[in-house]
Amino acid sequence: MRHLIDFGDLSRAEWDSLYQRCSDIMDHPADFMDACRGRVMASLFYEPSTRTNFSFQTAMLRVGGTVFGFADPKSTSTAKGETLKDTIKMVSGYADVVVMRNPKEGAAKAASLYSDVPVINAGDGGHMHPTQTTADLTTITRLRGKVDGLSIGLCGDLKNGRTVHSLIKALAKFKGIKFFLIAPRELAVPEYMRAFMRENDMWFTEVTGLEAVIPQLDVLYMTRIQRERFVDPLEYERCKGIYVLTRRKLDRARKDLLVMHPLPRVDEISIDVDDDPRAVYFEQARYGMFARMALLTDLANQERMRPDAVEIGVKPVCSNPNCITQTEHYLPPLVKQNGGVDCCAYCDKELR
Repeated sequence: MRHLIDFGDLSRAEWDSLYQRCSDIMDHPADFMDACRGRVMASLFYEPSTRTNFSFQTAMLRVGGTVFGFADPKSTSTAKGETLKDTIKMVSGYADVVVMRNPKEGAAKAASLYSDVPVINAGDGGHMHPTQTTADLTTITRLRGKVDGLSIGLCGDLKNGRTVHSLIKALAKFKGIKFFLIAPRELAVPEYMRAFMRENDMWFTEVTGLEAVIPQLDVLYMTRIQRERFVDPLEYERCKGIYVLTRRKLDRARKDLLVMHPLPRVDEISIDVDDDPRAVYFEQARYGMFARMALLTDLANQERMRPDAVEIGVKPVCSNPNCITQTEHYLPPLVKQNGGVDCCAYCDKELR
């Protein structure tokens, strides 16, 4: 693995190896205190973050490395019009690994084309969030002992939920997974994710109600309705508060259910759920730090490598208004196949 842009970049064997290292770190943290001694991580957060930003910084410090970066692009040359390409080429000259969050879908993929060091996607718009998935899989494996054969409910904004998209892609590598996709029709999973699930023979059903399916679940993965992803404020008002998990609803759930959430929450999980032993979302956040420690001990210690030259684009081939190609027109027009359909290789949206 050179970069981590999409969890699809990892094979099952690579994930198993990464989890084993993560487990070793949790059990014997002192053995990894110097694993990244002398290494530097660049933290480029173009979008607000608490858990992911702090988790990565803490992870790097705990394995002996150091960190520089920004959490507000207005304080950087981006505000002067600097391109993503130039920022990445400059930053990768200073750092050993680049961690980036960006509101544009496909931004991490674009950054990887120009970086001399590994790039880790810490979230690109409503597209993907692979390191949250490492936190999710670590939580499930640590607390349930396995991932294969589980029934998993994904509830909330499945259209814009990058954590959901990454988790679905990751679970394609496991056997016997059943997905219950719980969302209002206007926030259902995007078609490119349905195509991915069909192509990988994944069992899934789409429903609009939570209470009817909760007794069947081994894992309930709640997500918030994301105000920042809505163009129309009225649509957000119609959708917010549609799913709220309460202690009463949990009465119908299995005793060993795991209630997970990538956080932050708004109103989709009642405060009274926090003390239920099935609520593991704060543990999940801590496991994310260990998963990122394991990832950094690999990627931050790789040799520098000048990337291959790429074609210079002249206009975007993708019509998705939030795709990185809409603002960075020099990007090469990369196309991939998804379910037999031509899609943008940056944001995965079908090309029309």
